[in-house]
Amino acid sequence: MKKIFTLIVLVLPLLSIAQKHTPAEIARYQQQAKAVTIIRDNYGTPHIYSKTDAGVVFGLMYTQCEENFKGIERNYLYQLGRQSEADGATPLYTDVQLQLIADSADAIKDYNNSAPSFKKLLDAFADGVNYYLYKHPEVTPMVFKKFKPWFPLMFTDGSVAATETGDITPKETQAFYGDAANNIGAVYSPQSIINTHEERETGSNGFAISPSRTASGHAMLYINPHVPFYFRSEVGLQSDEGLHAYGVVTWGQFFIYQGFNQNCGWMHTSSYADVGDMYAEKVIKKDGKWFYEYDGKLKPVTVKKLTMRVKKGDELVATDITAYYTHHGPVLAARDGKWLALKHYNRSYKALLESWLITKANTFAEYKKAMGLLANTSNNTVYADGQGNTAFWYGDFMPKRDPKINWALPVDGSTPATEWKGLHSLDEIVHVYNPSTGYIQNCNSSPFTSAGAASPDKTKYPLYMAPDDENYRGVNAVSLLKDAKNLTLDGLIAKGYDHYLRAFDDMLPSLFAAYNAAPDSVKTKLAEPIALLKAWDRRTAANSVASTVAIEWGSAMFRTMPPPLPGETSYIVKRLKEMLQTITPESQLAMLSHTITGLQNRYGTWKMQWGDINRYQRPADGITFDDKLPSLPVGLTSSNFGQLPSFQSRIMPGTKKRYGYSGNSFIAAIEFGRFVKAKTIITGGHSFDASSPNFTDQAQGYIDGKFKDVLFYKGDVLRHAVQTYHP
Repeated sequence: MKKIFTLIVLVLPLLSIAQKHTPAEIARYQQQAKAVTIIRDNYGTPHIYSKTDAGVVFGLMYTQCEENFKGIERNYLYQLGRQSEADGATPLYTDVQLQLIADSADAIKDYNNSAPSFKKLLDAFADGVNYYLYKHPEVTPMVFKKFKPWFPLMFTDGSVAATETGDITPKETQAFYGDAANNIGAVYSPQSIINTHEERETGSNGFAISPSRTASGHAMLYINPHVPFYFRSEVGLQSDEGLHAYGVVTWGQFFIYQGFNQNCGWMHTSSYADVGDMYAEKVIKKDGKWFYEYDGKLKPVTVKKLTMRVKKGDELVATDITAYYTHHGPVLAARDGKWLALKHYNRSYKALLESWLITKANTFAEYKKAMGLLANTSNNTVYADGQGNTAFWYGDFMPKRDPKINWALPVDGSTPATEWKGLHSLDEIVHVYNPSTGYIQNCNSSPFTSAGAASPDKTKYPLYMAPDDENYRGVNAVSLLKDAKNLTLDGLIAKGYDHYLRAFDDMLPSLFAAYNAAPDSVKTKLAEPIALLKAWDRRTAANSVASTVAIEWGSAMFRTMPPPLPGETSYIVKRLKEMLQTITPESQLAMLSHTITGLQNRYGTWKMQWGDINRYQRPADGITFDDKLPSLPVGLTSSNFGQLPSFQSRIMPGTKKRYGYSGNSFIAAIEFGRFVKAKTIITGGHSFDASSPNFTDQAQGYIDGKFKDVLFYKGDVLRHAVQTYHP
């Protein structure tokens, strides 16, 4: 069947054409700018003040543009499915997926129907960005010459991977929509779409500590997202309409994604809760039209036209794609002779509203009321407040479904038995409120170990709500928090920056057993590195050779693990233990020998201290790493091994050393009480300008876990003010 045809349209070089701002728009921008005050402190952090919430949003977007307009535009190119207009054909089928999943016409409709108070925020978002573009004509957008107020309604969640695609890859979508000779639903092969050679690191850590375990008798919160470096911006916001919050915003958004206000704090971790489902549709073509079977009848497939514009040189090539939908949702791919339609809730007005309302919640009840919109589809939430409450929710939006069906795999789309049956209430999803154990931890791990003996009982919840998926960070967090007492902010930070690699508690005994049974020739060759590993305390350090050997060998071991089965999440603890039962002793020792040889060949000696090869560097262009340029030694590593702080590094093009690119980003420790006390650190520094003193001024503190004091109250901000201005 043929599902795609192409129209070529020649377009003048859009990069040089700016959309003019009308006199009325300019006057509106200028009036708003006068009502906003921005104070940047000695770390470059912006603190934004205005009488109205809308004024704060205007100022926030202006400061974001000052720092990283490119990042803002990049995020919206992705969310609107328009990356191909800037990057050519490479991201085309990612764009196709995103346009299938979220229709901008729905966002425009939501904007037009928004409550007047919320519409003011959306208008302020667009005006703040557009005023920046007006004031900075030297900035050349790749695609968006003007930002529209409905854009945020296409980007309603601040997560690093918020869009649910049902595990359908762009390659599968291309095979369905881009291959004119496609035979509907070629036999599905998991290996064809899963990269078996890389164990991806995703996720974050969140801790909530009850007053019974703190030195001050007040609740505490620890925020530790693991995302690509420089993914969000630290900021303080305050209006006369009840907004007073501090934390990080994802580039292009106007709500604090992870942070706190004077009464409440919230940390989001990525959730594995099943909130979207794939439906296998039985299709047939009659009289040139497609139908699908449902409840014993044939229903017509809905057909829409998507016009994708792809950059080719200085022109845009318009490609029209015939898109298909069933009542379950957009068709993203085909497997085993059936079309796969995605039912989801990826984009919604309620989701954006919920993200805004939690920043202004003053009590546990108000926070629950905001979450009661049941619109957050990608996050778990760890919570603490000034009244001493702590809480944890595994997810938020959760459809009711038949628990006897395996929802992790595509379900039968031809029967009403697989339909959703409404939503679970907030108190019905997996949650913890004020646990008797006095602590909560979530590290993208099992919620059924989140509070020790006070954790939820997994037998009371359907599997689709929360897979019992444990990782080594979760195991480590429980070990660190279960006996913690009299915690201070610095004590909590020390827990969060603990360097112990829990995975090696399982891996090294197996290696040592293999070594003990090896021939003498192998023992002689590996005697020195084995002795080093036996004496190692399993904590990373910049001056540790054992850390280098363990991490390089451990990474090789991880790469040998088979990928998760279709419909299965990572289950890294389970999978590693299973592998250790089946891998031969010879294979483990061969990987260690290969590790030693590889280090020797790369550096001239295998006895390299971890900090000599594991480095922090912030390139001026953000891209080009260079062994000849200054960098800092880092004693951290990937959290895949169970280390709570994360520093994901790799050898970059043209380098011999490894450089960090993802992991710890914005980290915060908050203590509630009569006055909020907090400390934070970010990757490197706040500025994107290599000539700024704030480009890498936080780098050493970031590496060592030495946080700066948060300037939450205006008096403190004024005492540390470096620059005060209107947009």
